[in-house]
Amino acid sequence: MNRIEQLLSVGDLRTAGKSEEVVIRVLSNPVLFDDVVNAILTENPGLRMRASDAAEKITRDHPEWLKPYKKKFLSQIANINQKEVRWHTAQILPRLNLTKNERKKVYDLMIVYLKDESSIVKTFAMQALTDIAMQDSDYVDNVRNVVKRLVKNGTPAMKSRGKKLMVMLDS
Repeated sequence: MNRIEQLLSVGDLRTAGKSEEVVIRVLSNPVLFDDVVNAILTENPGLRMRASDAAEKITRDHPEWLKPYKKKFLSQIANINQKEVRWHTAQILPRLNLTKNERKKVYDLMIVYLKDESSIVKTFAMQALTDIAMQDSDYVDNVRNVVKRLVKNGTPAMKSRGKKLMVMLDS
């Protein structure tokens, strides 16, 4: 187990453990981002959760670091059926420089994520769909319809986020 995995192993599914420390380390030594991405693919749910959290935080400022991992995120990581990984993956995927076919794949995946039991996953999937629509106007009408439905029938958080997203989709 490498040092990044050791730090990310601290805690349970209710805690962020030392993921903030990992973010700081990786931002000062980008080569460690590889360890973070690979940790998302481990069998340990807590480690996966904290690794995907760290990856999401790191790529807010450095989406370009995702480039070498694009295939891994679109295939292996996107298909992990763990809510904590899914909500971070929904935040990360639109940050990739996607081709038309890859945008379609992400769109279809987010439609699947909307069926998740977790309202957090659904909320981030709704955001990801909007992000895709902002990148490719071919998706605007379909995403607008999805968001309208979720504003009407979703949880309070989904309704609140959905109203903000509708403003973006209507502009």
